[in-house]
Amino acid sequence: MMKEKKSLPRRDFLKAAGLTGGAAGVAALALSTKSAKAAVPETGPKSGYQETDHVKKYYELARF
Repeated sequence: MMKEKKSLPRRDFLKAAGLTGGAAGVAALALSTKSAKAAVPETGPKSGYQETDHVKKYYELARF
């Protein structure tokens, strides 16, 4: 007499894995106590486009 193995079909396994992963993410988000702050963009003379040495080298190699 052979024992029948009760196995979970692959599709059902993938569905369960997806639901478990999503639930874990939501739980971690709900349990986090630290609040995130948005990044503040730099303003002034150092912000924006700058022709640094590596940018000049790129232009030189690309023949701009």
